[in-house]
Order: sequence, then structure tokens, then C-alpha cells
Amino acid sequence: MTPHTDRHPFLRELETPYLLSADAMRFYRDKGYIKLKDVFSKSLLTWYGDIITEWVFRLNTLTKPMEERTTYEKAFLQVMNMWREHDAIREFVFSKRLARIAAELMGVQGVRLYHDQALYKEPSGGITPWHADQFYWPLSNDNTITVWIPLQDTPLEMGPLAFAESSQHVAIGRDKEISDESEAMLAEALKQFPVHETPFELGEISFHSGWTYHRAGVNRSARPRKVMTMIYMDKDIRVIEPTNSYRMNDWKTWLDAVPVGSVANSKLNPILYSAG
Repeated sequence: MTPHTDRHPFLRELETPYLLSADAMRFYRDKGYIKLKDVFSKSLLTWYGDIITEWVFRLNTLTKPMEERTTYEKAFLQVMNMWREHDAIREFVFSKRLARIAAELMGVQGVRLYHDQALYKEPSGGITPWHADQFYWPLSNDNTITVWIPLQDTPLEMGPLAFAESSQHVAIGRDKEISDESEAMLAEALKQFPVHETPFELGEISFHSGWTYHRAGVNRSARPRKVMTMIYMDKDIRVIEPTNSYRMNDWKTWLDAVPVGSVANSKLNPILYSAG
């Protein structure tokens, strides 16, 4: 890990609580997502964003031409657990402000990190098909949440995240991985739900439940759509027997193969916020 200086003003911002209203918490629990404005300053996101971007392109292994990629590969460059690579990225990922928001939205006493992931949709990058994240996670309940943090203003032409409102309450397509097939099937099945798709201003971020269906459009701009995400889980959540090959891989890779039935408390899954 490489230390950086001149970030002391940002450390306080990363830690200071963000005040959530009761209406915001009710909205999240009803709709399965929420967008919050001015969570971080533009200067903080620019400073950490530059470091994250440098390391995304340093660690990225997807170099095939766009026309040779699968639908999943066209959706974004994906780099995970960057907190283990650089001290400043670790500070950002371990932000107590974000972790506290996650805990309060879910109504739990504290949260652990599942993993972080950068999602960079290149110019001409394809759609991110409809999917629910928790298909991939061998976890005992739905107290899981993802924060989606754009590192630039994200107009519609760049492919911001879109949500099927209240879709976390139904079991449609919970056996579907991200694919062309999931996009076709879920696009039809989710017509009963209002879709929220709006631009993101820099400093505006979203949180969504592990079972909330979401997608993103094509990046039609000339710039990469740079996004950093973290997945949080209830600090007391347990690991369940993996039911598909993706969950088996996640259990080994992101949960350090802790025993099935135990709390997900491996060295890769530190508690980032606890109210107690």
C-alpha cells in the first residue's frame, strides 16, 4: 500500500455522520433503493476518484476489443477489493459515514464489508442487464445493501443506475445471473414496477437492497462512466451453503471460506460501523 498526504480535511468528512430523515428510511424500505444528494463534497470525490481511476487501469485485466466481449464484459471494467491495494482507497471504502447510512437504512446495529468494486463503463460500453445482486451472495438473509458512487456527473447518456421500484419484495427471477437472457426475461417480468432512471450529480449517490432489480444503459458519451461501489451486510449475517457456482466462488473469494453457518467475520469482512 502507498501512503498519500494532503487528505486530512477529507478524513473528517469520511467519518462525520450524514443525517438521514425518517422519510428517507421509509422510502428505502418501501422502494428498495434511495438516492441521496450531497453525501460527499465534489473535492473529496475528485481527489479519491483520481486515485481510484489510476488503480482501476493499473489492475484491470479485461483488454479484449469491445466487439469480442460478452454482454457482461461489455457492461463495465470491474476491479474488486481495491481497499487491499492502496491506503487512500482503503480510507474511502472504510468510510464510517457511508457504513452508518447503510446500517440505518437497513435498520441493523452495524455492518461489515462484503467487498468493494469499481465499475467503469467505457465509452460505447454496453448495457448492464437487469439483475439482483444477491443471486451471487451465499448469505442468510436480505440485510444487504450496495452503495453506488459516481465519480463524475452522470447524465442519462452515460448509463446511470436505474431501479425497479419495490421489486425487492418479489421473488421474480432470483435464479438469474446477469446475461442477455436475464435482460429479456426480467424486462418483461418487471413491467409491473415503476422504473426510476435519472441522472446523478457529483456528490449524489444511491443505495439499493441486494434483491432490488436494477440495470444501467449504454454509455453513449465519449468519457468513461466511473463508479465506485461497496457492498455492506449486517454485521451478524451468516454464511449459507452456496446454491450455485457463483455463490461458491464468492464464498471462497470474498468470505475467505469461513464455515457455513457461522457469522461472516473473516479478515476480508471487517465491521465498518457499529452503533454499540
